Amino acid sequence: MKYQVQSGWLSGVRRVPSPHCNSRPDNTEIDLLVVHSISLPPGQYGGSYIDEFFLGQLDIDAHPYFSEIASLQVSAHMLIDRLGRVTQYVPLNHRAWHAGQSTFCGRDNCNDFSIGIELEGLDTDTFTEAQYDALTEVTVAIMDAFPAIDKSRIAGHSEIAPGRKLDPGPGFDWKLFLAKLDDLTGDAPLA
Repeated sequence: MKYQVQSGWLSGVRRVPSPHCNSRPDNTEIDLLVVHSISLPPGQYGGSYIDEFFLGQLDIDAHPYFSEIASLQVSAHMLIDRLGRVTQYVPLNHRAWHAGQSTFCGRDNCNDFSIGIELEGLDTDTFTEAQYDALTEVTVAIMDAFPAIDKSRIAGHSEIAPGRKLDPGPGFDWKLFLAKLDDLTGDAPLA
């Protein structure tokens, strides 16, 4: 396995600790993986703006859009960029602030019990093969560390915040991702 979870951190990835996190509620089982998409500024890829956003250090003078979001305190557990490189911001056993107002299987506040992974991209764009490969490998490591997460407990941000969020969007190929996951884990496809 390419990645392993050690004390909440994924081995072999870039770490940029975000202050935008806190402890999960006591006795909370981590049993949901949420896939997101992000690009800063919207539609532009590369650079350090996502890091700066998750660290609360976004320069509002760098782009007009940034004045709208700079005051937000947001983080995800990790980001997978267009080249498939993984950056982790929050230990997996901590609560990242990625889901906002959300519900999954009748439970509110998905940040309490989920892990959030951002893919660099727009909800109206497609994603790269390198991103699917990295997401698959990261997901296997997470599922190994948190056995309550299985394929049925992987959702898009749009599924847990319908009407409010659209990501990862129609350009995200769920069939491809789940097929890659099946290949790596040896599982049968979901019915």
